[in-house]
Amino acid sequence: MSGMGSLGAPPAEFVSIGKNLANNAAAKPNAPALTVSGKTLTYGELHRRTNRVARSLLARGVKLGDFVTISMPNSHGFIEAEFALWKIGATPQPVSYRLPPHELKAIIELANSPLVISDNKTMDVGRPIVSPQELLAASDDDSDLPDAVTPHWKAPTSGGSTGRPKLIVAGNPGVVAVGGGEAALWRYTGADTVLMPGPLYHNAPFGLTATALHAGAHVILTPKFDAEETLRLVQEHKVNWLYLVPTMMSRIWRVPGRETYDMRSLHTIWHMAAPCPPWLKEEWIGWIGGEKILELYGGTEAQTITVIDGNEWMAHKGSVGKPLALGEMKAFSADGKMLGPRETGEIFLRRDPSLPPSYHYVGATARTLPGGWESLGDIGWFDEDGYLYLADRRTDMILVGGSNVYPAEIEAALDEHPLVSSSAVIGLPDDDLGNVLHAIIHPRPGLGVEDLHKHLAERLVTYKRPRTFEMVSEPVRDDAGKVRRTALRDERVKRS
Repeated sequence: MSGMGSLGAPPAEFVSIGKNLANNAAAKPNAPALTVSGKTLTYGELHRRTNRVARSLLARGVKLGDFVTISMPNSHGFIEAEFALWKIGATPQPVSYRLPPHELKAIIELANSPLVISDNKTMDVGRPIVSPQELLAASDDDSDLPDAVTPHWKAPTSGGSTGRPKLIVAGNPGVVAVGGGEAALWRYTGADTVLMPGPLYHNAPFGLTATALHAGAHVILTPKFDAEETLRLVQEHKVNWLYLVPTMMSRIWRVPGRETYDMRSLHTIWHMAAPCPPWLKEEWIGWIGGEKILELYGGTEAQTITVIDGNEWMAHKGSVGKPLALGEMKAFSADGKMLGPRETGEIFLRRDPSLPPSYHYVGATARTLPGGWESLGDIGWFDEDGYLYLADRRTDMILVGGSNVYPAEIEAALDEHPLVSSSAVIGLPDDDLGNVLHAIIHPRPGLGVEDLHKHLAERLVTYKRPRTFEMVSEPVRDDAGKVRRTALRDERVKRS
């Protein structure tokens, strides 16, 4: 059962991903399936083209159960590659196309990928590189293939804060629930138009785009995120469903004339992947409507998740919701003691033992406690009603003069400034305090350091304010809202 992960018990009836696409193509061959940069493929065209790509992959030796690395920006070719792999029982293994060759090579070796699907033929990664266009051109046989089911429907990668890559291999096979399945959780149907501006090499955009196509929706995929273009596409295509991360929400909020765009077609906006500053979330709820805005917290590992809509959030400001019935979440102290309400600790998750495992790692070992508890590395606390509030990642915490400081809190305060486009806060070594806080800012024109000092003095206690500021010309976070603080810190320590 595909989607974000193994989010529940398997349905009574399901079909392979390949068979599901064939069924959609037979039922609605001329309906739009995928639009990228103004070019649309119908469900009939997507099915036939992926049959051709699948045959080319078979001819190159890809077989049932293989992990195959996809290193590409959002495109028709990315989607065609993943569906072709599912049709022959292989596992798509998406990675960022921006990775340096040595890091990509390490991931490919972990996956033991027989080849890499990419438009970049210049990389030396120890495996053959082939583009989707080459695979499509290599076969003109678009007839249906024998049915196949991959044992693991995805194997995304994560470097975490350490930078050491690992594969997070889905515990469930490449099948789709007949009659909806996870589409009901995500709130889309085959009648919806879905806009995905997030990069497919991240877990949520990858899974949610696939699930929308399984449901028969029309997916509009953008090659990269652009705030005003997102607004324009919603208005032009009367988009019903939109995925965002807080970085995208901040950039959209600051688009001049944002309020002139017609957003009434939207019935659902999901945001996840990073903490959302409360002020920003409240503005969006006031603009779009709390019933339309949903937030999810969980990992690619998908042991369990929390979900909260905007109206519920207004009654529990700052929360990411309650865990679903798939499992439990609790806060634990450093010595492994379960904590009570409003006590801050490391968040551990435990999947319902009646459900099959949702994942396994390749290249890493889970951080665990006795009793089946696993950690994703996040710090937080629960209130008396069981709502979870997150602070930051355990590995991102900075010790300043004996005080624990969480960068996400400072970044949220920085991002409230109208001239801050994005920010990241790191700790730099200091003989006196252990660490001092350093803020890296991607500014808008006119921002000065004194403005930031004054802005933060109204929001943060002294020890949480950065000692130094650095202005950079490129966004600090990627289109998925992710920031690699360890890499940023290492670069600056090396310079000093």
